[in-house]
Amino acid sequence: MIRPPPLSLYIHIPWCVRKCPYCDFNSHELKADLPEQQYLQALLADLKTDLNLENPLREIHSIFIGGGTPSLLSGQFYIDLFKQLHQQLNLIDGLEVTIEANPGAVDSKHFDGFLEAGINRLSLGIQSFSDHSLKRLGRVHDSAQAFKAYRAARSAGFNNINLDIMHGLPDQSLAQGLDDLHQAIALSPEHLSWYQLTIEKNTVFYTSPPQLPVENILDNLFVEGLALLERSQFCQYEVSAFAREGRHSRHNKNYWQFGDYLGIGAGAHGKITLANEQIIRRWKTRTPEDYLVQQDKVAGSQPIGRSELALEFMMNHLRLHEGFTKELFSQRTGLLFSDIEPKLIDLEKQQLLEKVGPLYRPTAKGRLFLNNMIDYFDP
Repeated sequence: MIRPPPLSLYIHIPWCVRKCPYCDFNSHELKADLPEQQYLQALLADLKTDLNLENPLREIHSIFIGGGTPSLLSGQFYIDLFKQLHQQLNLIDGLEVTIEANPGAVDSKHFDGFLEAGINRLSLGIQSFSDHSLKRLGRVHDSAQAFKAYRAARSAGFNNINLDIMHGLPDQSLAQGLDDLHQAIALSPEHLSWYQLTIEKNTVFYTSPPQLPVENILDNLFVEGLALLERSQFCQYEVSAFAREGRHSRHNKNYWQFGDYLGIGAGAHGKITLANEQIIRRWKTRTPEDYLVQQDKVAGSQPIGRSELALEFMMNHLRLHEGFTKELFSQRTGLLFSDIEPKLIDLEKQQLLEKVGPLYRPTAKGRLFLNNMIDYFDP
């Protein structure tokens, strides 16, 4: 029997100043003034439709505002939005609310409005402190703006900040990659997302690939970077997530623990466990222009088939270092643990997985071959 998991809310803001050549997210370059009031009404109509799936309405454990560049919108937009969210949703006390911001699209006067709205966690898309690398990545900010944005956020009162830092950038040396990490650590954020640049389809970099570092530089950068983060007391709790004690991203952990989330906004995706125990995915109209005018903003909905549930669970949960119990697997999927136990035993024999008390978790070797482990559960 499936036990309904924790529920989160994702809000997508689709506009950005300029589309980065590596970005495959649903982001659209802003060509005119932001239609803030129109988008606010569209989000609320979208939410109302999703809430029809929730009976009874579960508590919302976290909210994440992503994009695009959500910091382009004014503080007043978020004050108005969250006033409505408090009226319509069952929000827990101490709710974690994250907003993404890009240093080149930060107006520090907006920070006060973000905080007043109840946004208490900021994720800054720094990516690199090298002006050369930032230019190669097509970013609209330079290193001076990155430092300025961080200082402005601290001065405004944000005491929970994540920095996004990429490595394996075009023409990046080992020393340059480690220097980015040193500079990020020196700022003393509460959380770091440190991940390798990957070339995705439907991006400029896919059609015109840049010259990336050779394999031995990537390997050494990964190993030395992990050691540096550990020495600096950043605990790795997921493949690319590192946090000070007690500062894990609650919202992202809910994804990785195969929790539920409503998704509103142009192109947003959601995963919901219905009262009949069916688990479905929903996604919304992708282009902002259509999203603003369409009455029905749901572009599609699809149940996750029983044969796919184990794969979906493992695809998320194996990214976490803490592991999972057999009880959690059955509660989140409705499957018998015996359905997957032979595969887990096989992975243990290969020293890719270990059992520590009631927990099954990837070994250090398993984390290096994560995709191979996930493939084991592909139906």
